[in-house]
Amino acid sequence: MKFGFDIDDTLINLRQHAFELYNKKLKKNITLESFHALKTVEIHEPFGLNAIEGKQLWDSLREEIYFTTCPPFPSAIETLNELVSHGHEVYYITARKKQFAEKTKDWMREVGFPILDSHFYCGMEDHEKIAIIQALKLDYYFDDKPAVLETLQEQSTKLYVKDHPYNQHLEFNRINDWAQLRELY
Repeated sequence: MKFGFDIDDTLINLRQHAFELYNKKLKKNITLESFHALKTVEIHEPFGLNAIEGKQLWDSLREEIYFTTCPPFPSAIETLNELVSHGHEVYYITARKKQFAEKTKDWMREVGFPILDSHFYCGMEDHEKIAIIQALKLDYYFDDKPAVLETLQEQSTKLYVKDHPYNQHLEFNRINDWAQLRELY
């Protein structure tokens, strides 16, 4: 079978990692309770930042957010390695900017994700993921963003949403813990 995965906030806990970096950089102590209460993908509001200021802060910290100590979600690495060891194909489809593709692949390999260059897609907008998913004829696709999953509803690919407070309105199968994926194969 062919499995496709978004990376940020699907396989790795990027937003919470960024939230913790924001606390450090802004010398704040906003609680994780505030983070978990967010109903948006964006994380700037608890820090008193508007959308422009939030984007500027994210952009200024992007490499630190992406390539330092961002933790994978529990069981993500082990589960994807199990998929590969059972003969399944694992694809990564991320909207990260193309300039970060090689460094992202290297970082993911370092932390233990099974990466094949030919199975790594980077640099498209969220809405452009649909063409790649269609071309690959994925059996399963996992993402966290409502806008991405909603564009894929008419596809034959089985869709799963990585559970977060900002995507509770979606009526897709949910992944709360990556160990749940073992039930599919």
